[in-house]
Amino acid sequence: MKFLQKLGKAIMLPVACLPLCGILMGLGYLMCPSTMQGGEAAGFIPMLGMFLVKAGSALIDNIAILFAVGVGVGMADERDGTSALAALASWLMITTLLKPDNVKPFLELFSVGEETLLAFGKIENPFIGILAGLIGASSYNRFKDTSLPEWLSFFSGKRSTVIASGIASVVVSAILMVVWPTLFGALVKMGLTIVGMGNIGAGVYAFLNRLLIPVGLHHALNNVFWFETIGLGDITHFWAGETSADVSWSLGMYMSGFFPCMMFGVPGAALAIVHCAPKEKRKQVIGMVASTAICAFVCGITEPFEFMFMFASPVLYFAYAILYGIFSYITVLSGFRAGFAFSAGATDLVFSASLPAAQKTWMIIPLGLAAFVVFYLVFRVMITALDLKTPGREESSGADEEKSAKAATASAAAAKTDKIENAGENGKEDIVVEGFNLNAILDGLGGRENIQTLDNCVTRLRVEVKDSDAVNEGMLKAAGAKAVVRPGAGSVQVVIGLKVQKVADELRKMLS
Repeated sequence: MKFLQKLGKAIMLPVACLPLCGILMGLGYLMCPSTMQGGEAAGFIPMLGMFLVKAGSALIDNIAILFAVGVGVGMADERDGTSALAALASWLMITTLLKPDNVKPFLELFSVGEETLLAFGKIENPFIGILAGLIGASSYNRFKDTSLPEWLSFFSGKRSTVIASGIASVVVSAILMVVWPTLFGALVKMGLTIVGMGNIGAGVYAFLNRLLIPVGLHHALNNVFWFETIGLGDITHFWAGETSADVSWSLGMYMSGFFPCMMFGVPGAALAIVHCAPKEKRKQVIGMVASTAICAFVCGITEPFEFMFMFASPVLYFAYAILYGIFSYITVLSGFRAGFAFSAGATDLVFSASLPAAQKTWMIIPLGLAAFVVFYLVFRVMITALDLKTPGREESSGADEEKSAKAATASAAAAKTDKIENAGENGKEDIVVEGFNLNAILDGLGGRENIQTLDNCVTRLRVEVKDSDAVNEGMLKAAGAKAVVRPGAGSVQVVIGLKVQKVADELRKMLS
């Protein structure tokens, strides 16, 4: 779980690029709707829209590379660009070695069928990006302090990490040459089975689509339904101006169910997270989830919201995926049909409503309101009943929570008014940043010598310590921390809030 939490934090770095994609592409489509149907831009406003669409797609089309770099940096023991370089080198080597033209001679040598090449045509995906990031970070962590003989000393230390990453990538590519077609083929077979299930299959597909997001394999499954990988192509045929009479399925059925979930379900779930947070933290939580909810409604980008809780509360994310499946099935039964070229947000709904395959688009109102209510109720009941650690709920509830909040507020006020009187045991003037006493935080963590690594996510300091018993939770809360979480032996998470980045940066300076 500690590994998954760290991975989730690392993935948030590239995911933070997605709202920018949504804003740019949403504005671009608004100015130039023809871009969604492959038309040409004529006039200044449409040309500007086309420009914005291309700017947004530059990121979204290369999200797998962003994953590689983000995971490479986020999973490294130190924030060093060398790990990102090692991850990028791994990505380039794996995706180049496994291009269809490069693997074809090997496949022919073992008399493997041409259909296997289809899998390698989809090798540039987020799953491979995450894998490359892990290779780069692992190589950095393992070999950054390597000492080589004098005649090879130029490649010692951090320079050796890229070499190690390259060697590992060659080995991994050889393994993937055998494993990837099997994995991709299994997803294709799964897709074919789901297609045979009719309307229920649309719900099953939506459920699996969400369930595969944490590992990035949903894109492989999407190829089965949205594009013409196996002869379907819900997106391709929808935007070509065709209707259900031109295909063998109800055109748009594998896209329509996402609209009520993304446009209304995500905001409902976000509101539940806000209401479940302690009152004194709701402003902070609103700041975290409001923008993600708006982004989901307007652009259909849900990853920033999902990555906030998928690793911290897996059971809640599983229920979230089930809700997608249920509402996709209901939506298909209702006759609502809409399509997207980017994602299931309001922008794509408006632009797709005029296409021939669009049906009963007005039903987004009752379907959306139902999704909002159901998502809200499910999230609120599960969070409170199971005491799930969604944003704002990191510490214990009730009297202890209130006591901790009051202590943190009092200590922060005292630190701001009189730094000298609150000096640490070393007798020196305390360093106070954003109301947090950094000397006291270090003392509360058992001192500098007890800290092995110090990192941060959106709201927490994530610290690896030598001796967990040396950590003083009371001292940390008196220093301004909102709460202290111990996910495992040697691991401590100090809840700071949205100001954690500046606090973490200053602590790292003090440790160095």
